[in-house]
Amino acid sequence: MPFRAAIRSRPTRFPSSSARGELEIIRQIRIRTEHTTGSALSLGIGDDCALLRSRPGDEFAVTTDLSIAGRHFRLDWHSPESIGHRTLARGLSDLAAMGARPVAAFLSLGLPRELTVASGRRPPWVQRFLQGLLALAAAHKTPLAGGDLAESPVALVDIVLVGRVPRGKALLRSGARPGHQLYVTGTLGGAAAGLARLAEWAAAHPDPRPLQIPLRLDALLAPHLYPQPRIAQGIWLQRRAVASAAIDLSDGLSTDLAHLCQESAVAAEIYAALLPIHPASTLAQALNGGEDYELLFTAPASTRVPRSVGGVRITRIGCILPRRPGRPAVTLVTPQGREPLSPQGWQHFS
Repeated sequence: MPFRAAIRSRPTRFPSSSARGELEIIRQIRIRTEHTTGSALSLGIGDDCALLRSRPGDEFAVTTDLSIAGRHFRLDWHSPESIGHRTLARGLSDLAAMGARPVAAFLSLGLPRELTVASGRRPPWVQRFLQGLLALAAAHKTPLAGGDLAESPVALVDIVLVGRVPRGKALLRSGARPGHQLYVTGTLGGAAAGLARLAEWAAAHPDPRPLQIPLRLDALLAPHLYPQPRIAQGIWLQRRAVASAAIDLSDGLSTDLAHLCQESAVAAEIYAALLPIHPASTLAQALNGGEDYELLFTAPASTRVPRSVGGVRITRIGCILPRRPGRPAVTLVTPQGREPLSPQGWQHFS
């Protein structure tokens, strides 16, 4: 059953004594989100489909991401607000990599019944999840235009994001050419370092569950719990035709750079000394950790790339080379010399 557009949340009272039915949960979502619509949203929750307005000269970019409890998040480690935020951040980061502006989001939730029930004075898990998701949606003016809801033995979340980009101008993975320079936004490895610290804390504090994380760890865990998609930076790169190719760093630099090289039929060389490594991260985490949701992009050597865009640092980390027999797809240059960098980031079924 579809539910309605949303970017502004407001407190809602939920029944606490028993699980709420699907219709009641959807009704509460509509109450929280009925006052806001996106400029491209003609019709949101309430009918069988949402209606989006297209604009002459634009095309839609569409992406989807599936998150499953025990695989992408842990109910005993991650707060509902963090899970909601991360759910939307994954899709927004894909749009950022294409240089697309968000138009609408669609959310499908499969939840065990206990996650819809209030616990004491605390609101239900599902309400707190929506608070995290809608807060990030508000920051990026992304209406929640619909979705689906079902009871499930395991918590799973699927997010679909629709973005808009000028026709034929989307940033692709296939535009890198030999001689182009390689850049990255922000810092690398912060999410992996945060996850490692979260695992350490969980091991040292097995009770109570869910985890009670001390405030002193907030800054360290923020890149993992609340990653920031680089929408403004992606749009800037697209509008000014700066980037020749781009990809978001969801699976780790070593893996995502290999994807870009494969699609562009090139090789790459990166320099360990130039990598903007997060202060809490190791080199291995910066190369392979994943979930940083930064943008990795290429630009011709003659292109002037600023040191920052929208307050986010831009760093040159290497260059694009011709693909040749015997040359690794990606080479890492360290003080000890050159070595092949194999994809060691996240891959399902590996």
